[in-house]
Amino acid sequence: MPINYLRSFTKPERSDATNRRLGRSLAFVAGAANAGGFLAVGQYTSHMSGIVSSLADNLALGQIDVVVAGLSSLLSFLVGAATSAILINWGHRKHLHSQFAVPLMLEASLLLLFGLLGSNLEKHRVLFVPATVCLLCYVMGLQNAMITKISRAEIRTTHVTGLVTDIGIELGKLFYWNVGGAAVNAVRGDRQKLGLLGSLLLSFLGGGIAGAVGFRHLGFVSTIPLAIVLLTLAVVPIVDDMRAYRT
Repeated sequence: MPINYLRSFTKPERSDATNRRLGRSLAFVAGAANAGGFLAVGQYTSHMSGIVSSLADNLALGQIDVVVAGLSSLLSFLVGAATSAILINWGHRKHLHSQFAVPLMLEASLLLLFGLLGSNLEKHRVLFVPATVCLLCYVMGLQNAMITKISRAEIRTTHVTGLVTDIGIELGKLFYWNVGGAAVNAVRGDRQKLGLLGSLLLSFLGGGIAGAVGFRHLGFVSTIPLAIVLLTLAVVPIVDDMRAYRT
C-alpha cells in the first residue's frame, strides 16, 4: 500500500474522501471491539445510552455496587474523549503531522496490551471484568472523540443510534413527495450523505461479526489484528514527525 495513501488517513489536511475512509475503518474496529468485548465481559462498551439507563435503574433499585461500576464506565468513556481532545489540541499547537494519529496509536497500544494480557488475567475475574470494561470504554471514548473532531462532528463510529436516526431522516427526505411547492422549497434527500451513513453502519456491523467470530475462535488475541489496523493507519505521520524532529 503506497505510503501517501496511508499518510492520508490521519494527516492534518482533511478532505471528505479521507474522512470517509478513516470513518469506515474506525467503525469496523469499534464494532469488532464492542462485540468481542461483550463476549469477554458480558457488556457492550461503545454506547453510553445503555450504561446511563442502567445507572438510573440500579440506583432506583439500590444496587450501589452496580451503580459504581456504571459510573466507572461512564467516566472512563469521558476521560478517553478528553484525552483525545488534549492530544489533538497539543499536536495542533505544535504543528505536528501526527496530531490525529497519536490518539489512534494510544488506542492501538491499549488494544494490543489487552490482547496479549487478557487470557492471563481472566482467571482473576473479580478485578479483570471491571478493568476490562473501563479499558474498552476509555478506548471507545478516545476513538469517538478523535473522529468527531477530525470530521467536524459529521462522523461518529462507536455507536449506531445516531447513524440509524440520520439514515431514517435522509430516507424520509428522499421519498418525500414534493407537491405544489416552489422548487426552491423542495425537500431533497442527500444521497451522498446517505451512502456515507449506510457504509458506516455496514462497517460497524461487519466489524461486530468479525469481532464476535474472532473472539469465539481465538479469544483475546483476536484484538491484536485490530491493533495492527490502527497502528497501520497511524504510523506514517508519526514517523514523519520523528524525521522532522531529527532534522
